[in-house]
Amino acid sequence: MKKTIRGAIFDLGSTLIQFDGDWPILVQDSLDLLVDQLQEDGLDFDGSDFRSAFERALEAYDHQRQANQHERSTTSLLQETLSSFGCEEISPNILGRGLKRFYSVSETHWQPMPALHAVLDELQDEGRMLGLISNAGDAENVQRLIDKVEIRDYFDPIIISAAIGIRKPDPRLFKMVLEQWQVAPDSIVMIGDRLEADILGAQNTGIHQIWLKPDAEVSAATQIIPEKVTGKLVDIPGLIREFETKGQ
Repeated sequence: MKKTIRGAIFDLGSTLIQFDGDWPILVQDSLDLLVDQLQEDGLDFDGSDFRSAFERALEAYDHQRQANQHERSTTSLLQETLSSFGCEEISPNILGRGLKRFYSVSETHWQPMPALHAVLDELQDEGRMLGLISNAGDAENVQRLIDKVEIRDYFDPIIISAAIGIRKPDPRLFKMVLEQWQVAPDSIVMIGDRLEADILGAQNTGIHQIWLKPDAEVSAATQIIPEKVTGKLVDIPGLIREFETKGQ
């Protein structure tokens, strides 16, 4: 009996879109814009000291979420840092404007992967459901990136870790998609660039996996072995069909 792949779940960053900037440099401009926006909105604090404090907080925050897979929003991190400078209970609108300015720098450096729309069109034409799960600290940032490359209409659901509080590889994120689609795990494929997040999470949920291998080599010691590997997004539809052929 021929196996049918009912749907595909995609990661976003470095899978559907690619970053062409130098983050250590860009973050400095991002911090400057954040400080400018917050002060324009009337907050009173030492810009230089706050800038350094928030940069340290971001570094600690990233280490923490990688370690325990819990996702904390950058909104709460920003409020916590501002509170340490005497700015308590800042309105969500002010925090949102500040973070929008902060992410505006990096957002200009995210570009669609080659053949992005052609690949998604092909998968939809084949009748496959498409979902997206993104590990990210700011849901609005992700939503803007999705709209920037015009892919919103392809995906349902769109799950962002900042809105849920947990990160891949937590199986609960993948099960949300399975429950919405009402399908078995082995009829779904996960496509992503992170072995320890995308591939491991799919394996732990019984979902097929395709590793969209990044340029950098990973340690040979890794025990996470994906079912299929490619360096190009354009290969994805053909690799998904291979799962169906194998299941005959």
